[in-house]
Amino acid sequence: MGLLDGRVVIVTGAGGGIGRAHALAFAAEGARVVVNDIGVGLDGSPAGGGSAAQTVVDEITAAGGEAVTSGANVADWAQAEGLIQTAVDVFGGLDVLVNNAGIVRDRMFANTSEEEFDAVTAVHLKGHFATMRHAGAYWRARSKAGDTPDARIINTSSGAGLQGSVGQANYSAAKAGIAALTLVASAEMSRYGVTVNAIAPSARTRMTETVFADMMSTQDSDFDAMAPENVSPLVVWLGSVESRDVTGRVFEVEGGIVRVAEGWARGAEADKGARWDPAELGPVVTDLLDRSRTPLPVFGA
Repeated sequence: MGLLDGRVVIVTGAGGGIGRAHALAFAAEGARVVVNDIGVGLDGSPAGGGSAAQTVVDEITAAGGEAVTSGANVADWAQAEGLIQTAVDVFGGLDVLVNNAGIVRDRMFANTSEEEFDAVTAVHLKGHFATMRHAGAYWRARSKAGDTPDARIINTSSGAGLQGSVGQANYSAAKAGIAALTLVASAEMSRYGVTVNAIAPSARTRMTETVFADMMSTQDSDFDAMAPENVSPLVVWLGSVESRDVTGRVFEVEGGIVRVAEGWARGAEADKGARWDPAELGPVVTDLLDRSRTPLPVFGA
């Protein structure tokens, strides 16, 4: 018996890296998996089609699991809808949507082009929104028909989205938007039996391979702390029926560490009870900052 026996899961960007690890981990727990990958390079340029997705499907079926490929572009509204329909048509429904697809176009923000900004936000932020919207409509219709889902959405944010990253203004903005989108969707979809959470993973992938190439756990030399497979156990659990009481949260995952991220919150305040004069706000702001938690530094700063 697997933790996900009988559940239907879509994993986007599942042709390699963290997405591939997710797809294999879900299948190992009994899920039927739609392996989505458009087959592009790290920057979104063409890279030989969706053969990577088929390779993952072959791995799953060779191990006795069930899986099917999808080459849908999640940044395309109609194709994102078609991705959800693929799960319904092939496996009879959908229980879990894992949004993982992404690209990078790293550059200092003063040098970032409009095309570089648009490309990254399209895949990450619009790609998350489009699949979530169509999956949400599917689950809402089921709920209104009297068949309340026990469904899950797991999004992929990033430490860059939670605290920023030098040279990644477009990526950081998109990932921050995903964190906020997760909160909104969680609040709106709970009535239909859908939980929505996000992860901010640290792992060695195409996006980070030069950074994490030589990083290993200092506690156990046999443990590769940056392996993508370390991220998947939490994602699989979040996709299970056991997680139905957890929603609207962002988790950081790195090696053997699982951490709850605590985002923007109200801190110290000053209330005059009337409108402030600009000239009197200097010492007020200084006092507020002195009584506030020091923010985490931007990555690379």
